[in-house]
Amino acid sequence: MFEVEIYGRVRRAVRVEGRSQRAVAREFGLSRETVRKMLQYAVPPGYQRQQPIKRPKLGPWLGVIDAILNDDKQRPPKQRHTSKRIFERLKEEHGFTGGYTIVKDYVRTATLRGQEMFVPLMHPAGEAQVDFGEALVVIAGVEQKAHYLVMDLPQSDDCFVAAFPAETTEAFLEGHVRAFAHFGGVPTRILYDNTRIAVAKILGGEERQRTRAFSELQSYYLFADKFGRPAKGNDKGKVEGLVGYARRNFMVPIPRVSSWQELNAHLEQQCQKRRERRLRGHSETIGERFEF
Repeated sequence: MFEVEIYGRVRRAVRVEGRSQRAVAREFGLSRETVRKMLQYAVPPGYQRQQPIKRPKLGPWLGVIDAILNDDKQRPPKQRHTSKRIFERLKEEHGFTGGYTIVKDYVRTATLRGQEMFVPLMHPAGEAQVDFGEALVVIAGVEQKAHYLVMDLPQSDDCFVAAFPAETTEAFLEGHVRAFAHFGGVPTRILYDNTRIAVAKILGGEERQRTRAFSELQSYYLFADKFGRPAKGNDKGKVEGLVGYARRNFMVPIPRVSSWQELNAHLEQQCQKRRERRLRGHSETIGERFEF
């Protein structure tokens, strides 16, 4: 079975770089039929996640949600279920007592699984930087440390922030999916430090052996990567500056919320306000430039 990293490189060469299947097959020493099959899957067929995502509150209803989504594929687009309508049906017809957010997140993930996700960003450069930060928060009356992922778009100075109980692989992956939804697209390339979540081994220079989870993410969304030099924090100084900015401006005073969902709604709202302020400032600058 081919490694996920090879799948990602082949898929990106054809789908993003626009190279022919014949040329890619020749470069990687593969048959054209193998390349054609690789383009149909983000990961090798038959691969099973070793540890399925745990959704204890939603678990008993996942089959119901999947059945609704599968049935919707046969319905007119304008008469398919929204996340909110599925949530309402779970409560009314199946006695679901959980919150709307976990239903919405699952429906979004399930929908993304069924389609190719490569939406070009509006910004021509299309590059991003990612890093984690830490801050104290109070969740349901308990003070604890939040590990928050920051994704920055240096050219437009736009950002996204999402907080989690720990800096785990699941948080890393979910943070990316939420960031892509917030920006409305996928960056062409993302710069990282050498986090163990993404890098299994530093091979020297710019060569990295990527983790399976990161290779799956990259193969699915088809973005290129770049890793900073070890012990050289200035390689991604822009996002590191935003990590501090988010802590000082989005989490001072210390957020006191009832849940992680509420905290993340607050953080995304702050990112949106920051975006709107910068857009207003840019518009005012252009107006002054052309004022007679």
